[in-house]
Amino acid sequence: MFIKLAGHTMLLAALIGPAGAAEPLPDAIAAPGESVVLSVHAEGAQVYECKAGSDGKLAWAFREPIATLLSEGKTIGRHYAGPNWELADGSAVVGKAIGNAPGATAADIPWLKLEVAARRGSGTLTPVTTVQRINTHGGKLDGSCDKAGEFRSAPYSAEYVFLKKG
Repeated sequence: MFIKLAGHTMLLAALIGPAGAAEPLPDAIAAPGESVVLSVHAEGAQVYECKAGSDGKLAWAFREPIATLLSEGKTIGRHYAGPNWELADGSAVVGKAIGNAPGATAADIPWLKLEVAARRGSGTLTPVTTVQRINTHGGKLDGSCDKAGEFRSAPYSAEYVFLKKG
C-alpha cells in the first residue's frame, strides 16, 4: 500500500510541477513581457563607508557591491560599483535602479529592478535591457560608526536575472 501511495504522491508532484513552486515577483520589480537571457547566483559583500549624514551624525552609507557571479558552481563574471555586471565573455552592462521591494528579512538588502543604462563588449549580456536582483540574503549593515572614512562590508548573496524585451 505504501508503494502505491508514494507513486500517487510523485504523480501529484509531477502534475503540480514548477508552476506551483514559483511565486510571482512584487509588482515594483516585475518585468512583464521580458524574457530571461541569463540567471546567475552572486556571492560577495556590500561595502559601506562611515560618513556624516545630513544631520551631521556619522552613519554607514552604502558605497559599492563586490561579488562573484556563478553559474552551475563556476565563476562566470563579477559585479561591482556602477552597478556593473561583467561576464568572462567580455560583455558588460551598467544598471540604474528603477524599482525595489523589501528583502525577506530585516537583514536582507532589497530586491531591485534596474534598467540597463550602458553596455560594453559583445556577448551574452549584449541584448539585456533589465536586471533584477532577487532572493537576497544578508548585505545590510547596522550599528553606529565612530570614525569618518572607515569601511566595513556585509556578506550577501543574491540571484541576478538578466532580461531582454520581447
